[in-house]
Order: sequence, then structure tokens, then C-alpha cells
Amino acid sequence: MSLIGTGMNLSFSFLSKFALVGFPTSGLKQKNKIHDYSQLVYGSDYVFERINEGMIGYMTGVGKGIKPCDRIILREGCESYQYQVEEVDYYSDPSDMWIALLKQVPIDTISA
Repeated sequence: MSLIGTGMNLSFSFLSKFALVGFPTSGLKQKNKIHDYSQLVYGSDYVFERINEGMIGYMTGVGKGIKPCDRIILREGCESYQYQVEEVDYYSDPSDMWIALLKQVPIDTISA
């Protein structure tokens, strides 16, 4: 009877470890995306209204999948800037148009 109990414990332990290998916790977290708008046309594809010397601003753009904590790359002249999406609201029509509050952050050289 103790052998059966031990066998069950080993099976349970093995299955528990197998489940952790098959489904790592890092895979369960949703990764934030970087959206590159630097090649798009200001005034046609998007509008960015700078506030507080460009450290924050409101952006209206088109595209699906923009979420809070995502990053957006914008270009002004020959300089690129990266902003983090603080808040985003989608329009009802067209459904892929949105307005977001952005906060400037250092450019992520690993992801960019």
C-alpha cells in the first residue's frame, strides 16, 4: 500500500513539473508591442498634439491592437522618439481609429 501511495506521488509530481515546462508563466503574460509610425505621414496617417514640451501628447491614428503600455515610435525631422501608451480609446466608426495619451520614454534599443 505504501508503494502505491509513493507511485501516485511520483506521478503527480512528474505531471506537475511537466505542466510547468509545457506552459511557462512568462508565456502567460501579454507582451507589450512596439508600433512604428515613423514612416507614416503626419496629418494623413496620424496626428500628434504635443503637450509639456513633447514629453506627453495626444495622438489620433489608425490601426488595430494599440493597448496601454504599448510603445509607439514617431519621427520628427530626422529624430525618432518613443512614447508609451498611457490610455487609449477607440472610435466606434471607423472601429480601427483611436486616440491615445502618450508619454515619452527613452528609445528601447533592444526592441527597436
